[in-house]
Amino acid sequence: MLNSHQKRLLTAAILIVLLLVVIWQNNFWHNLAISLISCFGLLEFYAFFWPRQNVCLKGLGLILAGLLIWLPLVGPKAFGLLGIILFWNGALYFLLNFAQQKPIGFADLGLMLAGILYIPFNLKLFQQLDPAEIILVLAASFGSDTGAYYAGSLWGKRKIWPQVSPKKTWMGAFGGLLSCLIIVELWGTWQKHNLLNCLILGIILGVAAQLGDFFESALKRACAIKDSGSILPGHGGILDRIDSLLLVLPVYIVVRSLII
Repeated sequence: MLNSHQKRLLTAAILIVLLLVVIWQNNFWHNLAISLISCFGLLEFYAFFWPRQNVCLKGLGLILAGLLIWLPLVGPKAFGLLGIILFWNGALYFLLNFAQQKPIGFADLGLMLAGILYIPFNLKLFQQLDPAEIILVLAASFGSDTGAYYAGSLWGKRKIWPQVSPKKTWMGAFGGLLSCLIIVELWGTWQKHNLLNCLILGIILGVAAQLGDFFESALKRACAIKDSGSILPGHGGILDRIDSLLLVLPVYIVVRSLII
């Protein structure tokens, strides 16, 4: 039997191989991978708030996520179609509740849409990146997580924010930031970019990765949940694995034109 550490390493190795295979494929395979990750991530997110309730609303969220991911790249037609989908998604939810004589539950509708914005909307940004940029974003995110995990496990003592994440330490944060900086600098050397600019980019992405991790930790604490799921041995759920990525990706999209 493998221990938790060995399971973590094995799962990470398998994921890296799968991601490297997908990165060099065409847009169909990119969208398929994004769809699968979004599907499992959304189900985990919705389970935070509705463990067994709102099956219909969960289904509507998954349908909307799929339509969003497979829409053409950003443009007036795409945004117009997305607006129509959002409207009729809300209208259908209204009608279903009305037909069953239930309260409208606008808070639940808001949570459903928040999950869409948090997971598939962010992951769709991968469609704007070339293979080298995809490698950077994934490596910076996962490298930060790995550096923080091992530095915190080996040397971490002082907690950063125990009310939100009891295990995260200042030494772990430093290890995560250092790992991210090294990865971005190596990527910059490979891509022949200015290394000072890459240093700035590495700091920004390293901070974003840890804020993304804290955000998901806060969600779990608020809902009294330890892990988002158990689909990834040694890691937990999909959201536990991509929480950093969900902030690193949009931050990179925003700052790349200013720094790279």
